[in-house]
Amino acid sequence: MGGNHTQIEFILLGITDSPCLQTPLFVLFLLIYIVTQVGNVGIIILVWVSPSLHTPMYFFLTHFAFTDICYSTVISPRMLADLLSEGKTISFTGCMMQFLTFAFFSTIECHLLAMMAYDRHVAICQPLLYVTIISSRICWQLIASSYLFAFLSAIIYTWCLFGGSFSGPNSIDHFFCDEVPVLKLMCSDTHSSEMVIFAFITINVVGTSMIIFLSYISIIRTVLRMCSAQSRARAFHTCASHLVAVSMYFGTGFFMYLQPPSTHRSLDKVASIIYTIITPLLNPFIYSLRNREVKGALVKCRSRLFNHWQHKKVLSSSTGTVRVN
Repeated sequence: MGGNHTQIEFILLGITDSPCLQTPLFVLFLLIYIVTQVGNVGIIILVWVSPSLHTPMYFFLTHFAFTDICYSTVISPRMLADLLSEGKTISFTGCMMQFLTFAFFSTIECHLLAMMAYDRHVAICQPLLYVTIISSRICWQLIASSYLFAFLSAIIYTWCLFGGSFSGPNSIDHFFCDEVPVLKLMCSDTHSSEMVIFAFITINVVGTSMIIFLSYISIIRTVLRMCSAQSRARAFHTCASHLVAVSMYFGTGFFMYLQPPSTHRSLDKVASIIYTIITPLLNPFIYSLRNREVKGALVKCRSRLFNHWQHKKVLSSSTGTVRVN
């Protein structure tokens, strides 16, 4: 990358500079990170071992869970280490790679939320054509294209953000290498970089949110025409969890990335904590504990495990009896 990179290290100022808050925050965010990983890995395993969940909706959900695992891992371990360390420096390359991977997985998450909204739209509004429209081949094509476009977007974001000159201050007022605090450290003109980043964020965030918005407008119109109150309730229940996740993720995303850098204030860190740490934590609960199919699959898995354990217990006891005789 071009630019005069005389500063080979940045200093992450972190969430807080208060020593008395750092240990409690470390414990809190460590617990959140562990629960996030366990919850999302649990969803992937449950979908993998449950034939009843081998549908497009849960195919997208497994990729969504995988993205949350990677997404939180890009941010949380480094943040936890900084909470307990005096030296919070990060190399130029390390900062660049953290932003690249963060941009990659956050862009994929936008696309996956749009895919899941479209999947629900077809399932509710065109149920007879669902198998044809959302086929296995189409699912894989959508996933592959989202990963490819996310990778290209992340490369462009990173080039615009780290391709300039960093010969001045090196303190990043954030807990990870994000766009706005890094742009503030660039010594060269940032206008062209800001415009390119803004254009791609608009495509990824506004474009996918419009797909979600139009999908749910169509879903609501279809649901309101349903004669059965039970059918309406079931349809709304299916989509409610998705809307909660979408609102949290895109709400904080709009706040962070679709306003001029000069208008950013202290609430930026709070918004960043919501979409980088809290949202990946809540997604497994939103999509599983409120979902009848997932709860049914959990009950079946538990029954199979219990029966398997009972069968092994019977076999071991019978083997012991034979040996005694």
